[in-house]
Amino acid sequence: MNKSIKNFYITFLIGCVVYLIGNLLSNGFDYTTVNDFLIDFSFYQLYSFMLGYSNYYLFDYLEQLNWKKEDQIWRIVIGISASVVVSLAALFILNGFNSMVYQGKTWNDFILNQRWSHYSFGLWITLTIVIIFHVIYFYNRYQQTKVKEQKVIAGTANARFDALKNQLDPHFLFNSLNVLTSLIEENPDNAQKFTTSLSKVYRYVLEQKNKDLVTVDEELDFARTYMSLLKMRFEDSIIFDIPDRASDPESKVVPLSLQLLLENAVKHNMVTSSKPLHIKIYENKGMLVVENNLQLKQIVKKSSGVGLENIKQRYALLTNRTVNINQQAEGFAVAIPMLTKQISIMEIQKYDNQENAYQKAKKRVEEIKGFYGNLVSYCVVIPFLIFINYWSYWGFQWFWFPMLGWGMGIVFHAFAVFGYGKTWEERKIREIMEQEERTNTWN
Repeated sequence: MNKSIKNFYITFLIGCVVYLIGNLLSNGFDYTTVNDFLIDFSFYQLYSFMLGYSNYYLFDYLEQLNWKKEDQIWRIVIGISASVVVSLAALFILNGFNSMVYQGKTWNDFILNQRWSHYSFGLWITLTIVIIFHVIYFYNRYQQTKVKEQKVIAGTANARFDALKNQLDPHFLFNSLNVLTSLIEENPDNAQKFTTSLSKVYRYVLEQKNKDLVTVDEELDFARTYMSLLKMRFEDSIIFDIPDRASDPESKVVPLSLQLLLENAVKHNMVTSSKPLHIKIYENKGMLVVENNLQLKQIVKKSSGVGLENIKQRYALLTNRTVNINQQAEGFAVAIPMLTKQISIMEIQKYDNQENAYQKAKKRVEEIKGFYGNLVSYCVVIPFLIFINYWSYWGFQWFWFPMLGWGMGIVFHAFAVFGYGKTWEERKIREIMEQEERTNTWN
């Protein structure tokens, strides 16, 4: 719906509500002709539109100013104060129009007859609406800011995770080519076999590139393949002990984590026939452990900075569980968490299947039915209470208490069902993401 049309309908509805309240307070509704009713109703609408649109334009003007985040309270105070001034000016013009144009009085008569009572009701109604509007508007904006901040955090995490995954691709190829270069010099036959096996290994690297997690069994299979490549180079100088399968087939780890740990062990330790490197992979209390005997090289090439740090950062973006590193005099062990379910920080869950969509739609219909049932009950019961109050004793108008209390309940119920309830944030996230997707499509 167009914003101007929406404002028109809201202003007209407010005028109708104010007309009812004003006449109830002044014991009105006593019209001799239909023309009297139309004139009275038209004046209420004139006041509603004059006060409403003057405050609309005031609010739009204030929003165009550059307000800092810490100035929100000051912005609300200025908005309400300015609304008082604008409303009083509008009421003065409307009262003058009513007095001089409709009633035919002079300017002096109009000025002399001014009383605070001519302004109090209109100002009270306007300020009530303006305050409620400010509360809703700034709460709405706070929620939007909160959603955008969370989306930025998630987007940053996603970008970091992708960067870490993309870092593995050239890193693995670079180190594999280094191994191949060494084999060409040491054992040309094994270099040829290594080249053939490398193509199979690299296919796995490409397949897992876009995955956040893979099953432990997949990673163990890949580790065995990668170990066979290392055996081509080091032969009996390296000894592996690896389980056939994980105890939990659903458990997962970050892809290529075992390859990085195996590579790290070979890079930092001496691997000779007289001092073979023993590498063991096993499970321990929900962790997958890669352990090797410690026989550090005297001179180690400068680290590329991938290895352990890459694994730790990827796990930090996926789970609260940490990578444990244990270095002792005789050995070195790294334990990585085996996750039982994949955690996605960046994705917003959509409806998974038709049954889920049906249940959500059914719940939505029940919420709407509940609201309209509440509204119909209000419209039936409150007039009946007003009649009982009028018929019994009109000197004390107690009907205001249930009318206002229940009325506020209906307003909050409407916010919960149609705009600002528990599902607001979820819907707002989808709206923002869909809007940005459309923008990215055009860009």
